[in-house]
Amino acid sequence: MGKASETVLMWRTSSYSGSSGGACVEVGAIWRKSSHSSGTGGECIEVAVLSPSIAVRDSKDPDGPMLSFDAAAWASFTSVIKAGLHDLG
Repeated sequence: MGKASETVLMWRTSSYSGSSGGACVEVGAIWRKSSHSSGTGGECIEVAVLSPSIAVRDSKDPDGPMLSFDAAAWASFTSVIKAGLHDLG
């Protein structure tokens, strides 16, 4: 993945928070879009550091599922990607 080209801060309210506003917790994550993502809505991914893990999601579905890696797994994953071992071309 290249350097980040776009950064988005997303706030999420805990699912344990009630609608009355009491005991509410919000968590902020800074999502960075890959510089390899095109502006045409193609294969876009975003990455956020959610200490102690790293999360990856599809930028077209920000409320959808995400992958979560611990630091060692993230380092292994990115080294394999950078080496081109999963290139589709």
